[in-house]
Amino acid sequence: MKGFNPKWKDFPDYIIGITKEIWEDRGIGTLNHYYAPDIPVRTPMGVGKGNQAVIASTMATCHEFPDRELLGEDVIWSGNADDGFLSSHRLLTKATHTRDGQFGPATGKHWQVYVIADCAAKEDTIYDEWLVRDYGGIVRQLGMDPRDYAEGLIAREGGPANCAKPFTPAIDIQGDYTATGNDNAWGQRYADTLTRIMNHDFTHIRESYDRAIIGEYAGANRVTGWDGVLAFWVGLRSSFPHAEFKIHHQIGMDADMLSPRAAIRWSLDGVHDGWGSFGEPTGAQVHVMGMCHAEFGPYGPDGIGLRREFALYDEIAIWKQILMHTG
Repeated sequence: MKGFNPKWKDFPDYIIGITKEIWEDRGIGTLNHYYAPDIPVRTPMGVGKGNQAVIASTMATCHEFPDRELLGEDVIWSGNADDGFLSSHRLLTKATHTRDGQFGPATGKHWQVYVIADCAAKEDTIYDEWLVRDYGGIVRQLGMDPRDYAEGLIAREGGPANCAKPFTPAIDIQGDYTATGNDNAWGQRYADTLTRIMNHDFTHIRESYDRAIIGEYAGANRVTGWDGVLAFWVGLRSSFPHAEFKIHHQIGMDADMLSPRAAIRWSLDGVHDGWGSFGEPTGAQVHVMGMCHAEFGPYGPDGIGLRREFALYDEIAIWKQILMHTG
């Protein structure tokens, strides 16, 4: 851990530790140290630059959800001390909506969703970040419909022409992290699976997933078994049947007392021209930023089965793009 504080025993300990320190221990000011001054932070809702923007949004979230917890379930990582590391950090985050804020008047309702954050770090500092939060899952658990919420968000921000623009490659900021992960076999296995699914080979799910698969999907949607997995992936792909699928980063690991696992950051770019999870086709040009984690076990046709999958995209960002197009 060259250049890192010696209190961190390894890289996952650093990622999980600073997350707790910043969010739960309210060490928000430590972001001046842990996040680079000019860090690009990309989420499906847009792209920002600099740790001061991160500090502002963190304070607003802590105000609205004062009991928020971020429970680190896994850190899938690549890299080394000389070149820097990339962590794909999966968190189960939960809170109670006890104060007014971006989600409207306090409802007193509890929510629980997954977040995956890809963070590039070197010498004790995060300097590049990509993050997908299950925004739609929060909205649903607060009693709202994601489409309606996105419509209201556009109106509050000044209408389709003036509202904040969701992330697309055209507005991306070039950061200092340019690696694409590692060549571990588990990462390649999962990359092959996602590629086959996005190429409409949905029979592959029954051929490669454990029959007892548990899927944790966008919209706070938990499924068990092949049928639920099929419904999730077919629903997404059917909305954007001709969109281009790209893998931007992949990591495979077999370590840390855990199952063999993989982390993939991917995108879909194309037109909303099919019936699926996003309703009637509108012709809107849409960019989907997606992040996935997968865990493997021994039960599958070839002696290996994908036994647990976490697949996130941001329903609000997608609806926002669709509604900005339709007006």
